Amino acid sequence: MGVPYDEPAFVISVAAELAGMHPQTLRQYDRLGLVSPGRARGRGRRYSLRDVATLREVQRLSQDEGINLAGIKRILALESHVSRLEQQVELLRSMADPGRRVFTAGPQGEVVAVPRGHRPARVTSTGALVVWRPSPPRT
Repeated sequence: MGVPYDEPAFVISVAAELAGMHPQTLRQYDRLGLVSPGRARGRGRRYSLRDVATLREVQRLSQDEGINLAGIKRILALESHVSRLEQQVELLRSMADPGRRVFTAGPQGEVVAVPRGHRPARVTSTGALVVWRPSPPRT
């Protein structure tokens, strides 16, 4: 059994070797916010396989595509945002059954399904947004 993809497992020297970079480059990327490794008890960096894959992508974008680090940071942020949106779409699709068609925004802005005919719990600090669709007129 291998290391879980998101598990911070590798010290900086191992991660640097896996990514084909110098450890100082990894430190610089951490300071710039390109890759944010986990931390061990003594505050040492611990990189996951996802972090190593991100480091390789940073290197590819920089060397092969000629993109500067600010551009790479923006690309990574946008890819992360798209991934979160895709997860939300899948969540909404899984909730789209006839008994759960009303959605509201939760305290952190996440989408929450509310059973038809129920009001969402009131959040006083941030408010809530309810998506309302009128019923067709009765004949």
